[in-house]
Amino acid sequence: MGLRALINRIFGGNRTDIPASIYDFKMKSLSGMEVDFSQFLGKNLLIVNTASKCGYTYQYKGLQKLHEEYGDKVTVLGFPANNFLWQEPGSNSNIEEFCQINYGVSFPMFEKLSVKGLNQHPLFTWLQLKSGKKPSWNFCKYIIDKSGNVTAFFDSTVEPMDKKIINKIS
Repeated sequence: MGLRALINRIFGGNRTDIPASIYDFKMKSLSGMEVDFSQFLGKNLLIVNTASKCGYTYQYKGLQKLHEEYGDKVTVLGFPANNFLWQEPGSNSNIEEFCQINYGVSFPMFEKLSVKGLNQHPLFTWLQLKSGKKPSWNFCKYIIDKSGNVTAFFDSTVEPMDKKIINKIS
């Protein structure tokens, strides 16, 4: 069964919006600039769903540290979502300002999206299909290797600088 048939079987309908490869995605940053994921070809990625009013929001600090200390080994990509107890109520510009002022975030952050449910963004549908895991809360983390394969999923309790993550990207 091909990827498209599998997607349609699992999620119903005719989901033609889900690319076959992580490198086929094009998404908007918090500032509205289009980001072509083909620029990440050959790089490890850490994709994380974020929220500004969550008990795990402090993990922005660890994500920034991971970006600064291991940026030659992994690219951190943040995706704000309001799926868990409405913990990301702000606009894209509010989120961008919050991240910059409170945590000095300089890794790429993207427009707010949905990570689960009927409005699940195609990226998170792709991640769920490839890993068999979906975010159970804010600050869940997916690692994609240099070949574009999802190699790990970590729930919110795993800190960004945890050895489990460092070992996967090193």
